[in-house]
Amino acid sequence: MSYKISQFLVKYRFIGLAVALTLALLSWFQSRSLQFDRSIENMFTGDSDLLASYHQLKRTFGGNEIVLAVYQDTGLFDQSGAGIRRLRSISQQLADIDGVKAVLSIDQPLGDAIVDDNILSQRTRRLFQGYTHGQDGSTVCIACMLFPEQETSADRTNTIESIRSVINQLPDGLRSGYITGEPVLVADGFRFVEADGRRLGIWSAFLLSVTIIACFRSIRWVMIPVLVVQASILLTNGVLSALGLQLSMVSSMLTAVVMVIAVATMVHVMVRYVEARNSGLAKLAAVRHVAQFLAVPVFWACATDAAGFLALTGSDVGPVRDFGVMMAIGSFMVLLSVALLVPGCATLGSWDTDPHFPWGDRQLNHQLKRSISAVERAPKRILFAILVVAGVCLGGLTRLHIETDFTKNFRTDSAIVQGYQLVEDKLGGAGVCDVILPAPETLTYAYLTSVTQLTAKIDALIAEYLSQENSPSTRTLSLAEAVITIADLESKPKFARDGLAKIGLGLMKTRMPEFYNAMHATDPVDEQNYFRIMLRVSEQQSAEQKQRFIDQLDQVVSDHMAASPFRANQAPRVTGYFVLLTQLIDSVLKDQWTTFGIAILSITVLMSLAFRSLRFAVIAMVPNTLPILVVMGLMGWTRVLLVPSLKINIGAAMIAAVSLGLSIDSSIHYVISFQRALRKFADVKLALEQVQQNVGRAMVLSTLSLIIGFGSLAISEFIPTIYFGVLVSLAMIGGMLGNLVILPVLLYLFALPTSVEPPTTTAQ
Repeated sequence: MSYKISQFLVKYRFIGLAVALTLALLSWFQSRSLQFDRSIENMFTGDSDLLASYHQLKRTFGGNEIVLAVYQDTGLFDQSGAGIRRLRSISQQLADIDGVKAVLSIDQPLGDAIVDDNILSQRTRRLFQGYTHGQDGSTVCIACMLFPEQETSADRTNTIESIRSVINQLPDGLRSGYITGEPVLVADGFRFVEADGRRLGIWSAFLLSVTIIACFRSIRWVMIPVLVVQASILLTNGVLSALGLQLSMVSSMLTAVVMVIAVATMVHVMVRYVEARNSGLAKLAAVRHVAQFLAVPVFWACATDAAGFLALTGSDVGPVRDFGVMMAIGSFMVLLSVALLVPGCATLGSWDTDPHFPWGDRQLNHQLKRSISAVERAPKRILFAILVVAGVCLGGLTRLHIETDFTKNFRTDSAIVQGYQLVEDKLGGAGVCDVILPAPETLTYAYLTSVTQLTAKIDALIAEYLSQENSPSTRTLSLAEAVITIADLESKPKFARDGLAKIGLGLMKTRMPEFYNAMHATDPVDEQNYFRIMLRVSEQQSAEQKQRFIDQLDQVVSDHMAASPFRANQAPRVTGYFVLLTQLIDSVLKDQWTTFGIAILSITVLMSLAFRSLRFAVIAMVPNTLPILVVMGLMGWTRVLLVPSLKINIGAAMIAAVSLGLSIDSSIHYVISFQRALRKFADVKLALEQVQQNVGRAMVLSTLSLIIGFGSLAISEFIPTIYFGVLVSLAMIGGMLGNLVILPVLLYLFALPTSVEPPTTTAQ
């Protein structure tokens, strides 16, 4: 079958070249409509209870999308009123921005009287402290409530950039401020992702081109991989767009990963082509020989790449699942691009037709020969030493910790991290947590009192945490506190409390309608009225602290409502952005091992088909699985012994399955070549020596290309992208050593001549 394929590809090579260029052009037109999925909710599965609660919060209280504009003004509460007038001017500029529904600021409840020294002004300032201003009296926070995207034609990114522009050009010489909040986090995250995609594409192409020209010293054979890479990327994007798929938070890696798969494949092609030309074959015959020799291993290599990536669909994290599907498509687009482009490009014209053996080839061959000699001398001792070292490293797997602060996905010097740090330090926490309670249509003093009793219990829970080291700083706010505290209703006669509560609520609705509607509203789905309590919580906590606080808060709320005369059929809910992200990142480590297990199973099945031997499939899995586990284990030990801040994030959650899919490529080339050599020589030693020389050279060069390609990810602004690039590079180095040392050891000890029949024509 491989002979027929090679004959077909060479015979119609120029037609294939024309087809490839046509498909690339069509894909370019199609891919222009490819969009980013910018929704934070799509990071979760559609049937998630957490997501259902969050959707209820958004639809009931008007979108729940708030941008906090924060700045410093030491004259905020100056008795002259200058600070409040500045605040009012800035608030008006923000309110006039297209896409902003309303703003909430401390000047609204009492106007200029908010700076007065009377009891009413003091109570009002104290009530909104942590939401509209800091305890220091100089940190100002303006909450900008955005229209839901489906209710406005304004582009969300433009709205956020306009808010940023206002807060960066403050009047009267004030220093530029910051903007934070869920919409900012998402918008900036995707802004970095899009910039990464462009920048990483350019840098990876440059670095890989330098690597290839340094190794093979041929301009033509630099251009061919570049064409293959660009065609693969265009075809991948075109297919994604045609299928209606959207790019996600981790899609900045798409270009770089497609590129390294393509270049790794091309390195094997170039090494075999150089060998064929040096053996005396003509140009066309050499291309035919390479196509026939590599058709089977390249097909199975791309298939196992796809299997490794598809294993990511077992994740509960939306962007990780999407990335798996995208890269599986990309793997097969690499296969298609190589088949269509290489035969035509390699034989077109007579200029610079031949690549050369890389510099240092003699020294490389010498080292490969020494390595196989060492394997033959003491295979059992080498295997024992490897297992001992691996066992120690694997102990670090239990020391891995999860990064739960989503702002840690950005560089510390970025504006968004600095803004969140300011909110954490001055306003009592950047996390937003919400409690939703069933409520009557008309709020009464009795109901408001029940809510204040609940907030008192929450305050007691908060006090418990405040007594602990590194405890979360937390603030609560609700209409109940606003009305009862400001009007001091508890000191009024009982017969007057309901009437005064009604008056207070009416004044609040008149003076601050958006704030009122964001705290008491009707769910359009079940037509039930709900009451909202807002909590500002510190993001800078461990996963255990966050989850324990959420669980205890949920228990306090449930117990209170169960004993309340205002209990209803609808259960209270604890939700919000803080809860979503805590649960999202907590699932990362579980996903790591789930997807890794799926990858091991699926790749083992594919290799059993490729080798027609389960024994060889298992042997090939060991040197690729073990280095990945060792890298993750070393990460755990590094956290314990050297860098306590080193934690698992979304990028690290993908490396096991992806690394396995990429590193197994070399094993496929190695084992298939070993099967052929063993059939030829009927001697394990001779077969290993030949394969170590031929495949080992391509393996080292392709791994070098992979590492350099993934190294380009280190310049990303998005920390998970950096983690992904560095950890995959380390896993690739481990995989190369595994394939050059562990794989020969296992083949030497366990390969049997009766089980090495080469793949049949049908299987190929």
